[in-house]
Amino acid sequence: MATLVATCISSNKGERKTPVDQVELRPEHGIVGDAHAGDWHRQVSLLARESIAKMQALGLDVDKGDFAENLTTEGIDLVNLPVGTRLQIGETLLEVTQIGKECHNRCAIYYQAGDCVMPKEGIFARVIEGGVVKPGDEIIRIEH
Repeated sequence: MATLVATCISSNKGERKTPVDQVELRPEHGIVGDAHAGDWHRQVSLLARESIAKMQALGLDVDKGDFAENLTTEGIDLVNLPVGTRLQIGETLLEVTQIGKECHNRCAIYYQAGDCVMPKEGIFARVIEGGVVKPGDEIIRIEH
């Protein structure tokens, strides 16, 4: 079973995010109170705990939110989800809009962590149906 292991927000772009108890996702906006929310295709970022573990295995002192991901997942192969895949998390529905990203400059995360898995292994989504999500919520891939 795929699960949500952390929900994270930040007030500025390009910085580590802080884990919080829960987040509210607003349709066509993203996470209420997060710097990356807005009317665009990268409203919510997701990164697998397994990706973070790769960086920890290299000796980096990193954890949930340190790669600026909003949602840290476990048990789902995010990078191999096709664009357009829908994910139900708790009462919300997300649609994958982008796999990975190009980093044009080294942000604070790169300098703090020494490397970044987000460009290669992070994914982005837009919010189709809003609601509140929290760690422990099941993630279900919706076929359509």
